[in-house]
Amino acid sequence: MKALIPTMNSEASVAPLHPVKGSVPDTGQLVRTVLHSLEDAKAEDLVSIDLHGKTSIADLMIVATGRSSTHVGAIADRIVKACKEAGSQTPKVEGLPHCDWVLVDVGDVIVHVFRPEVRAFYNLEKMWGGDRPGELSPQGARAV
Repeated sequence: MKALIPTMNSEASVAPLHPVKGSVPDTGQLVRTVLHSLEDAKAEDLVSIDLHGKTSIADLMIVATGRSSTHVGAIADRIVKACKEAGSQTPKVEGLPHCDWVLVDVGDVIVHVFRPEVRAFYNLEKMWGGDRPGELSPQGARAV
């Protein structure tokens, strides 16, 4: 399922900037800034995970892939620069020395940028996704 992402130009208009799997709750300008910077940096295979009701650490998690360590580092740098330019809090960044997996914490949005093989190994989408097989849903039925 491809979600539509609000554009940076208008609060009301919605346009497909980049295919994102998962739901993208509109938590304001911060989400649009992060998604726009991911698109500009050519991040691949974006997946958003709504964290409401799952944890209090953030409202949204975005998982993205870079083609190489250099690309992963450039994507993270682009996010940090865009957030600073937008007047958001300065993001906290972990993992820049090796750039296999870089975490950018922008407060209400957490972004994980991986090299492809590292992303496949950790599989955060499965860990944080609501459709994990064999677990009970809130209604008591087993998820399929």
